[in-house]
Amino acid sequence: MAAGKVKARVDDRPDDAAPEVVDVAEHGRSAEGEVTSLDRRLFMQLHAWGGARDTSVLVAALESAGVEGVLYEDVNDPTGVALLTLSESPEAFVSEYRAFLQTAPFSELDPKRELTMLGRTYAIGYEQDLEETLVARPRRRVLDPDLPWAIWYPLRRAGSFEQLSKREQDTILMEHGGVGMAFGRAGLGYDIRLACHGLDRDDSDFVVGLLGPELHPLSIIVQRMRKTKQTSLHLERLGPFFVGRKRWSSQP
Repeated sequence: MAAGKVKARVDDRPDDAAPEVVDVAEHGRSAEGEVTSLDRRLFMQLHAWGGARDTSVLVAALESAGVEGVLYEDVNDPTGVALLTLSESPEAFVSEYRAFLQTAPFSELDPKRELTMLGRTYAIGYEQDLEETLVARPRRRVLDPDLPWAIWYPLRRAGSFEQLSKREQDTILMEHGGVGMAFGRAGLGYDIRLACHGLDRDDSDFVVGLLGPELHPLSIIVQRMRKTKQTSLHLERLGPFFVGRKRWSSQP
């Protein structure tokens, strides 16, 4: 698919200054080193509830409505569930998904608003296949029936991280990301990274999903990441955490 780019001019600068060009597309780099761009991304939203004593009723409603997403059963609440929905357009969350969740059986549940999370996929500038990075792989992973366990949580970086040089930031992120990549290579766990700037009530920076065939390796990922410089020195807030097992998902 052809790459797209969105640009807007900001004309509120002084008359003697050149207008700023704002580029909001995602960027990568081809094998030849050329900068590439794509104006597509996948939004994901998690809603959680209590009071779901019969999850089969929820599954029937999801299948009937043709929802794209995942229904989790909450490990920490015997009647708790969470629904992860996906869309390339945020309009879906205030139109069809909004209408669907206002009807039974979901409207009869007890919302846990502290566990609501919303984020968008993003590129860091080095990816060779932007469509795979931004849309195909995240969708494939969250819907994968072989990855039933999940931990979802938001986080906010401390201001100290933003004061570091680009080189220092890259070094810290490589250490942090290396933990996730090692678990991925071993088939024990995979991460979903979503940007969350300005999208939730608690002013989080990111939403992270850890997905795997078993739960304990996902817990170990969190444990290992506690020791990285990003987590130990440059995070202001981490959590709350939702931990669950997949009850149902739409087709990958």
